[in-house]
Amino acid sequence: MPNSSSVGEFLLLAFADTRELQLLHFALFLGIYLAALLGNGLILSAVACDHRLHTPLYFFLLNLALLDLGCISTTLPKAMANALWDTRAISYQGCAAQVFFFFFLVGAEYSLLTIMSYDRYVAICKPLHYGSLLGSRACAQMAAAAWGTGFLTAVLHTANTFSLPLCHGNAVDQFFCEIPHILKLSCSDAYLREVRALVFSISLAFGCFVFIVVSYVEIFRAVLRMPSEQGRHKAFSTCLPHLTVVSLFVSTGVFAYLKPPSISSPSLDLVVAALYSLLPPAVNPLIYSMRNQQLKHAVRKIFYTSFFSINNVHIILIGFLQTNTLSSIS
Repeated sequence: MPNSSSVGEFLLLAFADTRELQLLHFALFLGIYLAALLGNGLILSAVACDHRLHTPLYFFLLNLALLDLGCISTTLPKAMANALWDTRAISYQGCAAQVFFFFFLVGAEYSLLTIMSYDRYVAICKPLHYGSLLGSRACAQMAAAAWGTGFLTAVLHTANTFSLPLCHGNAVDQFFCEIPHILKLSCSDAYLREVRALVFSISLAFGCFVFIVVSYVEIFRAVLRMPSEQGRHKAFSTCLPHLTVVSLFVSTGVFAYLKPPSISSPSLDLVVAALYSLLPPAVNPLIYSMRNQQLKHAVRKIFYTSFFSINNVHIILIGFLQTNTLSSIS
């Protein structure tokens, strides 16, 4: 039977068999990818260019946009290429890279969302200590810890998974390389080591979830004690985007990995994987900008600046052409 050393490539699951549906999926994926690039790119530009957004909340939001861009870029371009060129193949090294970067970015994003819940807790429950607890150095250290956690988790799982002998072919029943589907290809006894690593990661993720829940319990208690209705509304407005993003991230991930086997099927697994890997990076910018007036203003400023810059270049170009034309006539 073949083992991992004899597998040169994996075969990913195709979204459709007919050429027309493949091209339709390519167009759909392209639209989602461009929306994610535009939304997260605007957040990155707005936070980087507007000095009023140089605060801990927007610093973490900038990191979240970077992680979302990386996460969707890990899986979607290959899926689009396979749909466009009517192929299913991905190299062994490419598959390992997908597993590593997906675990790295998803793990870092979940850690960052946990840190962002602490940011909201301090802002609402301990506002007088916000500057001392969340200074620039502390924010940089927490962001580095989130990225480092994702990196170490990815190294652990990638090394474990791709050291396993593969005894059941090379067809991965997913549109990108996902560890549970790769484990199905391994020998019956060899995958237990990776399962233990997955249990460790799930325990760590559950600890982060408990931290987020406790933080929001304290936040809601503090908000409900506020005497001013306007103050309560403002506090809820600053927490609602983060709470929505966390709920979307956790619910899609939990359903993907913990759904009952009785309702599992290749088609459902494909749809669920698309939801949890593609939906959050595409809609997170919309969620955060929907009720955030500062972010909206910064994005509008970028559009206005870009428009006037293009208009000025157009005017200068026309003036240059007119000057050359008059010179030629004279």
